[in-house]
Amino acid sequence: MGKKIIQILISFFVFGFCLLLATLADSENVSDSFSLKTLIVYIFLIQWIVFIPCYVLKTEKIYDLTGSFSYVFAIIYVLYNSSQSIPSLILGAAIIFWAVRLGLFLFFRIKKAGEDKRFKEIKQSPTRFFLAWSLQGMWVSICSLCALTAISNESGVIENIYFYLGLIIYLAGISIEIIADKQKSRFRSFDENKNKFITTGLWSKSRHPNYLGEILLWFGISVMSISSLSGLQYVTLISPLFSYVLIVYVSGVRILEESGKEKWGHLESYKDYIKNTPILFFKKF
Repeated sequence: MGKKIIQILISFFVFGFCLLLATLADSENVSDSFSLKTLIVYIFLIQWIVFIPCYVLKTEKIYDLTGSFSYVFAIIYVLYNSSQSIPSLILGAAIIFWAVRLGLFLFFRIKKAGEDKRFKEIKQSPTRFFLAWSLQGMWVSICSLCALTAISNESGVIENIYFYLGLIIYLAGISIEIIADKQKSRFRSFDENKNKFITTGLWSKSRHPNYLGEILLWFGISVMSISSLSGLQYVTLISPLFSYVLIVYVSGVRILEESGKEKWGHLESYKDYIKNTPILFFKKF
């Protein structure tokens, strides 16, 4: 019972934390027709509403798809209620493109695999599964908050050298992520590669190039947004830092590194790969 109460408390704590960040960002916003706080509430409500049938059916198959939909909803909502300048539309389109591509990629991957092993035990507990959905609400809210704040400001996203520099970084990141995902998918499509680890293409330069791409693209999004921020809105620059910490130390790299060592840690070839290939950033070509 104690663990369940803690899981519920954490769920509402992350909601409150996101609401606090949105409140700070709203404090510098002169618009009376739009509130980031309201948008954060909508983002979490989407997660909690979808959680109900997913728990009843004990399925996680639309978990990632729901997260992607939440990004799309948030961007469309803020654009609809704000100044729709060309830079704002470009920034919004950049996030929507990333969200739709990643959501569909993960959905079809899980559909093919039959399940997401991360949720095998989690989905059996209502409070633990609810926490997973709440954490997804936190992920969507914090990662996108910098861009949402920039777009929602009276002048929208400012077009200057930082905007274009950020766009270049975003394009580099999204390209790396797409190429890495396609290379790994192709590698896994061959029966002879079953239960093997990939060491070709971008994966010969980084052990997690797809995550490197995602870190870069969110950094680019923040650079595109930074000139539109002021005062307490600079707190939303937590977005790329949060993305980095989440990917490297919580849900992505850490889990895969542990899994890889468990599967192939006894192989000399894997030990050499670990020794000679950076965990994240590319080694020299």
